[in-house]
Amino acid sequence: MNPDKPEENVAQEEIRVGKHVTWIGFWTNMALSVLKILAGVIGRSSAMIADGIHSASDLITDIAVVLVLGVSRKKADSSHSYGHGKIETFVTFIIALLLAAVGIGILVDGVKRAIAFFEGESISSPTWIALAMAIVSILAKEWLFRFTRKAARRIHSPAMEANAWHHRSDAFSSLATLAGIAGAMFLGPGWRFLDPLAAALVSVLIITMAVKMARTSVRELLEASLPASEAESIRQIILSTPGVRDYHHFRSRSNGNTRIIDFHIKLDPDITLRRAHDIATTVENAIKENFSPAVVNIHMEPYTPEQ
Repeated sequence: MNPDKPEENVAQEEIRVGKHVTWIGFWTNMALSVLKILAGVIGRSSAMIADGIHSASDLITDIAVVLVLGVSRKKADSSHSYGHGKIETFVTFIIALLLAAVGIGILVDGVKRAIAFFEGESISSPTWIALAMAIVSILAKEWLFRFTRKAARRIHSPAMEANAWHHRSDAFSSLATLAGIAGAMFLGPGWRFLDPLAAALVSVLIITMAVKMARTSVRELLEASLPASEAESIRQIILSTPGVRDYHHFRSRSNGNTRIIDFHIKLDPDITLRRAHDIATTVENAIKENFSPAVVNIHMEPYTPEQ
């Protein structure tokens, strides 16, 4: 029996699930982006056009996630001893940059149109088609966010989770779009600046989401330690294992969805090598049971009470 086979099967299943969910998102975004841009043009709403462009940007991230999933879940090899998870982290960072670029573009356009309105330029009132499309978009993107995030957490994929939040940002943007369109329609000509203002507010939400995603990715790319809560839980597992007298030199980091943990355990100096190995294996298995997938490197040394 090949001990690696179950792990390979899990990886293949994760890739299948990830691609299936992401392709659903791709075709949903394709339909929404076309319909929203058309509704914005026909319905005379710059906010809806901006919202449609935001949905179109999701197509890029969906394709990126599909392409990276297979590569990031490849087994470790001679050139990547800890696997290829950093590829997924890097793509998450690229998604964040693309999201920020889209947000900045929408912000500039919305502010320019709002300023032009106050300088005397007229803005046409949006119509019902734009308002209806905003409601459809909110419902569709919120469903897509929940659907994608559930799958992302099931297969431990940061790139998919980033993409899920991209869907959520689109739902938020459609909510702001709905408010702007409704205000411009029902409050009279003097309030039609709410439509481009809504587009600008949408952009702020998009940029904020992008910054959060980028910060998380950069931390991992710079080899930041695991969150303090996870590290503390792992420390408790080590100390609670029978036979472990103490530990030190604890280090941790992430490689995509895989945690990498290194530490030394101190054991009774009179036990056999086999017993020491069994204790180390128990520690390793306990950590992997609670924090999977994980690479655990344990160095064993004799315990010497401090004087």
